Amino acid sequence: MTTPPRMPATDVLVIGWGLAGLVAATEALAAGRRVTIIDQEPRQNLGGQAWWSFGGLFLIDSPEQRRMGIRDSLDLARQDWFGGAGFDRPEDAWPRLWAQEYLQFAAGEKRAWLRERGVGFFPVVGWAERGGGSAIGPGNSVPRFHITWGTGPGIVAPFAAAVEQAEAEGRARVLPRHRVSDLLVDSGSVVGARGTVLADAFAPRGVPTSREPVADFEIRADAVIVASGGIGGDHDLVRAVWPERLGTAPEHMLTGVPAYVDGSMQAVARAAGADLINADRMWHYVEGIENVDPVWPGHGIRILPGPSSLWLDATGSRLPAPLYPGFDTLGTLAHLRGTGHDHSWFVTTRRIVEKEFALSGSEQNPDLTGRDVGLLLRSRLAKGPTEPVRAFLEGGADFIVEDDLEALLAGMRALPGGEVLDVDRAREEVLARDREIDNDFTKDAQIAMLRSMRGYRGDRLIRTAAPHRLQDPPAGPLIAVKLHVLTRKSLGGIHTDLDARALDAAGDAIPGLFAAGEASGFGGGGMHGYRALEGTFLGGCLFSGRRAGRAAAR
Repeated sequence: MTTPPRMPATDVLVIGWGLAGLVAATEALAAGRRVTIIDQEPRQNLGGQAWWSFGGLFLIDSPEQRRMGIRDSLDLARQDWFGGAGFDRPEDAWPRLWAQEYLQFAAGEKRAWLRERGVGFFPVVGWAERGGGSAIGPGNSVPRFHITWGTGPGIVAPFAAAVEQAEAEGRARVLPRHRVSDLLVDSGSVVGARGTVLADAFAPRGVPTSREPVADFEIRADAVIVASGGIGGDHDLVRAVWPERLGTAPEHMLTGVPAYVDGSMQAVARAAGADLINADRMWHYVEGIENVDPVWPGHGIRILPGPSSLWLDATGSRLPAPLYPGFDTLGTLAHLRGTGHDHSWFVTTRRIVEKEFALSGSEQNPDLTGRDVGLLLRSRLAKGPTEPVRAFLEGGADFIVEDDLEALLAGMRALPGGEVLDVDRAREEVLARDREIDNDFTKDAQIAMLRSMRGYRGDRLIRTAAPHRLQDPPAGPLIAVKLHVLTRKSLGGIHTDLDARALDAAGDAIPGLFAAGEASGFGGGGMHGYRALEGTFLGGCLFSGRRAGRAAAR
């Protein structure tokens, strides 16, 4: 391994080229600063985790909402956000302020700012994370999930293009395969970074790459922005900070982010004096399924479910109200962790799957990602499941398709871990649900809720199937889906003030050090508090990256 000469200094050094890093770099470049971006992965991974996302964005009182008949307001969104966040710690002072500022952004210039950069939106607004409890409890009171036309790649594109143009003009450098081991500190100020240059790698996007060192590097900078993401790719790190309030950590989990989301910069930032807070706040999904075409180890995909499927725990008992598909992510996670089993089940029908099953991720939505209107109309409005969903129905390890209930229950017991299923209990849950749905009147809260949901035009059009018996032959065949915990987001991170300046344990800003994106808990060290409202992760990267880039350029 060789030690090259020290690299030329830069005005702003950005560590991590995910969405937050690209936005920060773009803002610093717009202010006339020279910018260097480094990342441990090869160039084909530019855009990071955001590239793989479904592209959902949280907006308040948007034109898309108004066209769908949705009445939203900043006050209502604030009620929902703080009802879920549950800020209750002394260190939540800055996260609370970040939340307030972000809500103003989402209700104000966020949409216009993105539109100026060519970002458009699918006209139907989704209703994610519905809550289902009280008015001041967690969840979105109205639909706010705006799907980007182009999904994750569509959000990444304008910022990647701005960086690449600056690179061509000699105002920016983009250095792949640079893994940071230390931040340089001089008289209490962060003045750069050093680390290891890794061997070239030519693997496709998302595929794990080697950590073979070939050289050392050192870069000096007036300002350093850490935008290195969270910890979701490292299950050991996730388990190490798993909170008691969510039960015991699963022995088996799927991975919803590439392997490079490894939290490697956390220890580096801490060694430079940065305060890390709220590490126990996290956001993982319980509707994970094994990918039929995995890219990284343990690659899982999340089902974005409509409200109709019957949700059973591993033993066959139905989940309590209001833990229905798409309602309360962390409430469902905590309940299922209390069962002592790492999986649960959807019992559903082909008719429900065709209408209600969407899959998270840019690669699972080629119509939206490719901005293909013809494919969109054929896949979303025509009869039958989308092609990605069809692939899981036909080849997914977690899917069982049968014509009758007894065969379905036998298939569920035959899958690994299925021996804990109480067939009699599961059968009775299905029969009881079907008896209720045969009537116009019901005491079943899920059935009442899904009937109510069809009053929203967006749900009735593309997301909620007409209520029917699970054993209704024309709606069949019956389908069972084995669901796993899927790692995804860190809600805590580097403590920052409203200028994205990293703070030390005493609450003082560390000169020269900034943080953005998931590395900073999307702002402040955790602007979501305990729970997110969905569509707020990419938005948090946009907002915190913008703040960090502008502040670092001053």
